[in-house]
Amino acid sequence: MTAAETCVLLLYYAVLSALAVYSIHRFYLVRLRRRSPVPDRETAPVYPPLTVQLPLYNEPNVVARLIEAVARLDYPGELEIQVLDDSTDETSQIVESSMSAILARGVNITHLRRAARDGYKAGALAHGVESSRSELFAVFDADFVPPSDLLLRMVPYFADPVVGMVQARWTHLNRDESMLTRVQALFLDAHFAVESAARNFGGRFFNFNGTAGIWRRSAIEDAGGWSSSTLTEDLDLSYRAQMAGWRFVFLNDVEVPAELPVALRGFQDQQHRWAKGSLQTARKMLPSILASRWRATVKAEAVFHLTNNSAYLLSVVLALLTIPAMIVRYAYGLTWMFAIDFVLFAASSGSVLAFYREGQRWAHRPLPRTRDLMAALPVGIGMSVRNAVAVVEGLLEEGGYFRRTPKKGDAMKAPRRPAREPTPLYHYAEIALAVFFVGNIGAFAMSGHWASLPFLSLFACGYASVAITHYTSVG
Repeated sequence: MTAAETCVLLLYYAVLSALAVYSIHRFYLVRLRRRSPVPDRETAPVYPPLTVQLPLYNEPNVVARLIEAVARLDYPGELEIQVLDDSTDETSQIVESSMSAILARGVNITHLRRAARDGYKAGALAHGVESSRSELFAVFDADFVPPSDLLLRMVPYFADPVVGMVQARWTHLNRDESMLTRVQALFLDAHFAVESAARNFGGRFFNFNGTAGIWRRSAIEDAGGWSSSTLTEDLDLSYRAQMAGWRFVFLNDVEVPAELPVALRGFQDQQHRWAKGSLQTARKMLPSILASRWRATVKAEAVFHLTNNSAYLLSVVLALLTIPAMIVRYAYGLTWMFAIDFVLFAASSGSVLAFYREGQRWAHRPLPRTRDLMAALPVGIGMSVRNAVAVVEGLLEEGGYFRRTPKKGDAMKAPRRPAREPTPLYHYAEIALAVFFVGNIGAFAMSGHWASLPFLSLFACGYASVAITHYTSVG
């Protein structure tokens, strides 16, 4: 065996092992979730002044629904609603029209416009904080529909003076619209009901998810305020606030419904932003976290949390190494090594599927259908090319353009297509990988190398599904 062939095998198994560690970590989260106590409910003697912030950018399909839902919120204390509108389309006119009826009902609502979209969402939220004297700030993105009793269920936790943020769990208005939305619902249910809950209840850091949460002003200020230095301003501020000593609360049984992206391009844009921003936050925060006096378990979980999206880059590297590694093993009669692949793949896939299944249980939903659960694996692989690009950008860049996710709204209108853009290079890479793996399935089958086919089929299905959906989905 040549030195190059040895390097191929060593790198292949190193990447596969690293992916297995990230995947099997989900078993740890499931176990932590089951063992951790739920925090007791606090009782607030007073309801401090609270501002509801609605950051908007070109959301004509959903803004009226959002404003009407927020206007119905019950709150015994002083309540203000800020529409933080950076829109450049007809959204601003819809806001004004919706506000006319709301103002007539005596609701305190203001429409704040900025001259420029500096800092994107982080800049809008910071502008809103500066324009208000409230102690608490609730944030809702445009596609959310908060129930009327939401503030009554969340604000009491601020009776504890060290609580800096309270986060509700997202639910999904259109989870059954398509296979894509059902898979997204599985992802998000597990993220909230298992991942966020386990970290919070187990005494680790977890994060505000950008919406459906309430912040204390002093926690924002102590942490240095909203910043646009990363694309995940929510994750960034969350870690800074918890490092400053503020305690966060996750409420698994408090639900806020929202809309999932219906088009693949919108889902990819959203995932790209989250992947890039998480690595930017890792670069920014991990050195100080690792150098701090926090427990080793807190530090370790922060590393997994902030670097988890690097698994997408590892997945692409693994895809590129899979065929060369197979050729080397067949050439030298090392077929017994496929048993190692099987064990690592089974452990990784099994932990991921168990994680999503556990998410449905803790979200108080029926167990997922097998076809939806099995679709989660190829969707994750198919998304790896786009998100690998995001990971590299996150490692090299600060900030970035905040691309909004199109929404359909109550009318279920198709999101407006943006001006035609050239097909991005990553999509050609997805097509090339799909063709590459389909071709190799045929080649290895003709050679009688049947042990290779399950691994090759998983990659082929993932890349082919995303490549095909790119042309068949809306948006």
